[in-house]
Amino acid sequence: MADPRRWQIGLVGYGEVGRILAEDLRQQDIKLAAYDIKLGGDHGAPLKEHAAKFGVTLAPSHAELAAKCDLIISAVTASQAVPVAKACATAINQGSWFLDFNSASPGAKQRAAALIDGAAGRYVEGAVMTSVPPYRIKVPLLLGGSGAREIEPLLNAIGFAAKVASDKLGVASAVKMCRSIMIKGLEAMVIESFTTARAYGVEDAVLASLGETFPAINWEKQGAYFFQRVIEHGRRRAEEVREVAETVCEAGLTPWSAQGTAERQAWVADLADEGLFGARGTKEFARSADWRTEADRILAKIKR
Repeated sequence: MADPRRWQIGLVGYGEVGRILAEDLRQQDIKLAAYDIKLGGDHGAPLKEHAAKFGVTLAPSHAELAAKCDLIISAVTASQAVPVAKACATAINQGSWFLDFNSASPGAKQRAAALIDGAAGRYVEGAVMTSVPPYRIKVPLLLGGSGAREIEPLLNAIGFAAKVASDKLGVASAVKMCRSIMIKGLEAMVIESFTTARAYGVEDAVLASLGETFPAINWEKQGAYFFQRVIEHGRRRAEEVREVAETVCEAGLTPWSAQGTAERQAWVADLADEGLFGARGTKEFARSADWRTEADRILAKIKR
């Protein structure tokens, strides 16, 4: 089907990213279906409510979603990128597109592509280059694979901001993964540095020194933002950075920085799951305007 506005699009993963895409695509009256493993569990009610509000049909399985879609968008946690491709490959229609939005290593993307292409689908890797919420469907998106140039104008016609990185699989993901070494690593370093500085009572001096070295960054504001994002999304970020570590290994290096970043992100996620930063789903959760509030909670916890 040439006109993407007439496609049936399927979303595998109905978390934050999936719901944002759903809202923006439904504004164009594009037909949508979605599947998420959480739909059958205790956390499924909010997803079902959102789908009902925006007119998204919920599928009972990966296969039943794949069987009726012209484009499948996989937006799940990094560890599930290949399993989702495998599950969708059992029922994907010949020539249907599979856009892999996941933060997985080049090797994982290549394995996922082999499954989809082997089932006569058309796999395209997508590398999301920054946080989705501020940009929504317009988030910068790098495409890779043999079908990337063909699908690029089709995606952009329905609101995406897609750009071909390479006809070769793995290039777009390599850009994303190498960027994440820095971005996710900086988040982890800020939490570690700022919390330690707070423990010693030297945070003002540390921030002043950082401001002299990097005057373009408002470290108070950046610190609060990093604490918020890691508290809220540390579990997903930890999984992504483990894929980053795999990417580093695939290049022949030992991923010391990436491994440490993954551990710190997961550690904060564990604290969040324990309720240290408030109850998930409330307006107060991970929304302190002052990073010191969250650092103090961490320090109180580890000093018990």
